[in-house]
Amino acid sequence: MSRTVTVGVDDSPESGAAAEWAAREALLRGLALKIMYISESTPRVVARTPLLDPDAYRHWAEQVTSESADGIRLRHPGIEVITEQLTGTPADVLCEVAGFAELLVLGSRALGGLEGFMVGSVSLGVVARAERPVVLVRAGEQAADEHEMDPAGVPSAAAPFRPVVLGLDTDQADDTLLEFAFDAAARRGAALRVVHAWPEPPTSFYRFAGDAELYDTLERGQATLLSKVLHPWRQRFPDVEVIEASRCGSAAQVLVNDSRDASLVVVGRRIRTRSFGARIGHVAHSALHHIAAPVAVVAHS
Repeated sequence: MSRTVTVGVDDSPESGAAAEWAAREALLRGLALKIMYISESTPRVVARTPLLDPDAYRHWAEQVTSESADGIRLRHPGIEVITEQLTGTPADVLCEVAGFAELLVLGSRALGGLEGFMVGSVSLGVVARAERPVVLVRAGEQAADEHEMDPAGVPSAAAPFRPVVLGLDTDQADDTLLEFAFDAAARRGAALRVVHAWPEPPTSFYRFAGDAELYDTLERGQATLLSKVLHPWRQRFPDVEVIEASRCGSAAQVLVNDSRDASLVVVGRRIRTRSFGARIGHVAHSALHHIAAPVAVVAHS
């Protein structure tokens, strides 16, 4: 069975944006799009409203799914669209279906200002546990947002893609993460900006003599390490323009700052099997809450 780009939908604006992004990604990858609606065994809305007919709820869920699929087929006539409705705990079901997908796409609600974005408990639970890439898309995301301005200075989906940005820890430079990012850039014909952050040397807080030389040495060493990690991938993807950004500072803040013009941001998540369970990591967590572009979280060993 071939993998699909799978998107979880409901009737929210962020769900609609996620479905549109997933359709565009499916076209880029030459894959079918699967639109899924997860019905809870006892839906919360039914539990809170005893007079609501469960059969009416099921009919509504079917309508949401079919209307989403019909809209995608109309706006993207070259794509194969599959619909599916399942019953269960949403996070559990989405984690299960993610295992059969090329990637899973979910929506995220915008709060605005310094608050950033709201990532619901279901989405966070899926991101923390799914072993396939999960992409979160903001409410209001438009195709033109991923592209440069056209020559007249107007946002246009016909213009070249903005850069794909990869947040990379050179100590955990996993092939799965690097391949996903390079492949995403190649499919878009976009540059790949690889952002690596390294901590400020402790002596800088005390302004010791020789701090400038130490900083320069660390800066050159970190830049050299990043180049070494990326060298085989440059050879494997020779048509991808690679921008190496090795910067001193907080990894989360550096990534957020370098992602303001991104079409897609890619971060990694270690797959953990210890007793304390799954977790996302502070850099991925910050990206999900504060980066406007779609964020792909790629699980790796």
